[in-house]
Amino acid sequence: MVVGLREFAHRTGNGSGTPVLEESNGEELMRVQPSVAVALGNRSLESPGTLYITSRKLIWLSDVDMAKGYAVDFLSISLHAVSRDQEAYSSPCIYTQIEVEEDEDEDEDEEDEDDTESTGALDLSKIREMRLVPSDSTQLDTLFDVFCECAELNPEPIEEEEGEHNWVFSADQVVVGGGAEEDGEWPISQSPTSVIGLSIGDEGGLAQPMLELQINDQRFDDAEEMVHESETKDH
Repeated sequence: MVVGLREFAHRTGNGSGTPVLEESNGEELMRVQPSVAVALGNRSLESPGTLYITSRKLIWLSDVDMAKGYAVDFLSISLHAVSRDQEAYSSPCIYTQIEVEEDEDEDEDEEDEDDTESTGALDLSKIREMRLVPSDSTQLDTLFDVFCECAELNPEPIEEEEGEHNWVFSADQVVVGGGAEEDGEWPISQSPTSVIGLSIGDEGGLAQPMLELQINDQRFDDAEEMVHESETKDH
């Protein structure tokens, strides 16, 4: 599930301190970078705040407005890079792309995002880009390294596609030549062709080569019988 960018205002010390982490779930603070401005989408830079990089997410908290803050999980960050090209952006920064929920009217969503700068409305769920601009640009490479380290701690989960099967069986589940164990949940046919062809799901893919292999094996058996008969006649 894509979470994307969201508001964050959970601070310690009656709402004026550092962010509250999910320590019970193993979240750890990896780095604190003060005096970092943030730009969301096409909007202008906001007043500087403090960037907190944890083992799970990025948290930016405003130094001016104690009620303002943003957070995004590393699982929702599809790209991060150091940008020093002034033609791309006026200030050196960490550039990030954020995954968002795809809507049917995607073009309208992009137009709505572009309109946020002029209207003042801000829908964080539609923000696809975020730039983090530290006042000390020499820290960009260090921040990038921490980003990379935390990204490795949050690998993309592998979801099994519908219809995909895990063809791994124990010795007790493999039935060859029938028997009482045929009533098991995963009986295996004597013909390996049918099993492999089913797991691949492509009649012209792996099943056909297996069938040809069986035919060739039969030819070899016939050839061996002919040689055996010839030797018997010679004797």
